Amino acid sequence: MSLYNPSRDQARQFLFDAWAKFKQHSPLSDLEKIAVEVIQMHPEYQPMLEAPERYMHQQYFPEMGATNPFLHLSLHLSVIEQISINQPIGIIEVYATLQQKHGDKHMAQHDLLECLAETIWQAQRNNTPLDSVYYLSLLNQRVGKTA
Repeated sequence: MSLYNPSRDQARQFLFDAWAKFKQHSPLSDLEKIAVEVIQMHPEYQPMLEAPERYMHQQYFPEMGATNPFLHLSLHLSVIEQISINQPIGIIEVYATLQQKHGDKHMAQHDLLECLAETIWQAQRNNTPLDSVYYLSLLNQRVGKTA
């Protein structure tokens, strides 16, 4: 599996495997521990993660109101990684402010991942690389800062 650009199936398999290892009380890698923590914040996705044969190739269509749980969990992992390395620079402070605002790290992460999802959508729509300046401006809007 490519660490930086896994295929859809590789990313899904990672989540299935991490959850299965957790349920079996098997040792987890550091990344799997983070994934399990995120999965535990989302009990609504746990039954799906226990049925890989049914959900590995499931399609989700946002235009029909379907939330892609794999994308959602993966975005959580992305923002947690960004916070851990402070990239983009300033995300740690934004996250801390949002945690204070919400009194909850899960809701703060949701604010961050909504900004990341919007940035990814813009890049795909415009066929351009991710715009970190745009992303940071969205993050700062969440905390009421203007750039």
